[in-house]
Amino acid sequence: MIIEAIKKINPNAQVTVKGDDINTCEIEWYNGTTPISKADIQAQFPAVEFDMAMEDLRNKRDRLIAETDYLALSDQTLSSEMSTYRQALRDITNEITTVEQANNVTWPTKP
Repeated sequence: MIIEAIKKINPNAQVTVKGDDINTCEIEWYNGTTPISKADIQAQFPAVEFDMAMEDLRNKRDRLIAETDYLALSDQTLSSEMSTYRQALRDITNEITTVEQANNVTWPTKP
């Protein structure tokens, strides 16, 4: 998570991190990358956690949509229930603003 937090501040940072604890890890900066304070890195942890939760949510959503893609082909007739289900999956990320919301999504029931 430390590297991800650094990349939120400076996407072009060239850095290595040894260790997982921000308080005890060793951070080495390369090729003129301006060092970032550990406090500033740690301040990005909530944003990184949210990004990770949303990525997990989108991956599951995409997998569920893909499971029904064959029903949406031009030679198939998509039922209104399946259409509603697929739309609910596409909309599942709307208005999610916290890790808790992302981790506690109520998934629509597949018809």
